[in-house]
Amino acid sequence: MALQHKPTAPHHSVQDALRALETVARHSTGITDRELARHSGLGRERLTRLLPMLRHEGYVEQTADGAYVTGAALARLGAAHGREEALRDTLQRTLDRLRDSVGAAVYLGRYVDGEADIVQYADGPAAPRVHEWVDFRVAAHATAAGKSLLSQLDHAGRRDHLARHGTVRLTSRTITSDRLLLSRLESQPPTMPVLDLQEYAVGTVCAAVPLTAGSVAGCLALSLPVEHAHRLRRAADVLNRSAARVLLSLAI
Repeated sequence: MALQHKPTAPHHSVQDALRALETVARHSTGITDRELARHSGLGRERLTRLLPMLRHEGYVEQTADGAYVTGAALARLGAAHGREEALRDTLQRTLDRLRDSVGAAVYLGRYVDGEADIVQYADGPAAPRVHEWVDFRVAAHATAAGKSLLSQLDHAGRRDHLARHGTVRLTSRTITSDRLLLSRLESQPPTMPVLDLQEYAVGTVCAAVPLTAGSVAGCLALSLPVEHAHRLRRAADVLNRSAARVLLSLAI
């Protein structure tokens, strides 16, 4: 199985952020924004948008004289020991903030060892997560998260997944035709969210955006009660804009 790498805006943002962080890390005594622009090759305007995010996430800090140095969050993620726990904590904080900003349950999905799975989520009383009445791992064909993950595989990888799990009807809206599903996955634009309009569960709508980090397909997803379906597109846009933060945590 191979991934289909289709560069999107979040991926370009992550590449720029990593370049900025590498440059800061090389200057242990600190570097000004003017020097950072020159040494990283990133323009001042680009850094003006990037640096507030990097500071907010704790990846860089500013000294009293305004120079930038590496932050505590970057040190934790880069440590030889405890990285997995640090990464999980960082991702959970990001998901919690995203849940509050979109007013919906949010999920982090990964495709590992031939299985689509939800590995972390953030929900709450005002943002209940979808009831997992059928194991997500065998329902990728019907969920926004699953379809986003499958869309990142090559054609052979998708066919292999469907051969093992099938396309079982879960609601009257579930796509049960392999040919139709494969066609839709093939034509899915990487910059557009994948939608699930009551295909997995009656009464629930979902959206997902891709998060391809290295050789592992991932996604960010959200779910809403069907009575809030009018909020889905706007919430998905917020999800897409937040993808770079999650991708950066995975890439460090």
